[in-house]
Amino acid sequence: MTGVPGPMTPAQAVLLGLVQGLTEFLPISSTAHLRIVPHFLGWSDPGAAFSAAIQLGTLLAVFIYFAADIRRLTRAAIDGLVHRDLHRSPDTLMAWAIVPATIPIVVFGLGFKDYIETELRNLSVISTALIVLALLLLLAESVSRRDRSLGQLTFWRIQIIGWCQALALVPGCSRSGSTIMGGLFVGLARHEAARFSFLLGLPAIAGSGLFELMELIAADIGTDGLVNLGIGIGVAAVSGYVSIGLLLRFLERFGTHAFAFYRIALGIGILYSLHA
Repeated sequence: MTGVPGPMTPAQAVLLGLVQGLTEFLPISSTAHLRIVPHFLGWSDPGAAFSAAIQLGTLLAVFIYFAADIRRLTRAAIDGLVHRDLHRSPDTLMAWAIVPATIPIVVFGLGFKDYIETELRNLSVISTALIVLALLLLLAESVSRRDRSLGQLTFWRIQIIGWCQALALVPGCSRSGSTIMGGLFVGLARHEAARFSFLLGLPAIAGSGLFELMELIAADIGTDGLVNLGIGIGVAAVSGYVSIGLLLRFLERFGTHAFAFYRIALGIGILYSLHA
């Protein structure tokens, strides 16, 4: 199986959980940082499966932070089914539009799973993706109206953001970065784009995390491996919850430019280190 983590200590699991929690929701790519940090610290690659499974921690953070939104959307979805009207309210439309918007990342993720977990975890690919997505973020910032709320999202605008989410399959692109970018392109205010990014990501993160968790268990990573995975998930949940609040408050006042410039600097730095 591809993506099985190498030997890991509890201290390493704590650090990787912290990295996951802090970078999952910032538009700087948690997958890239989970690959880069071990590389420069001289550790073995934790693997794509570990990187996906540890997202269950940040998934828990989203469920807790957005509990009220999730309950509201769930009630709206059920209400739409009961009345056989999926356009009954903006919340009903949003809840059901998230389903087809999740299909692209699922189809491409399953179809190219082995390639993504091996060839695309190359640091050259990651550094290039960091830079390219940064440039797209800057473009979105420059052309976006940034005056729409979540209630103004139409079905097709949600699908555009869903297709953007599929870019996150390339390590270094960032799921939050690609969906915030998509939100900006369809005119959402920055903090609204971030809120929708978190909600849209729930099915994809849950599916990917649980799938890879089952693969890790089937691969018999042992008691120590499961304990370290649990540590990483727990730390990711706590740091992820903090990260969500910080990002939303930041985007209410500032843009994504700082993240874009960080991505460019990091990408250039990685490329330089690989060819120095």
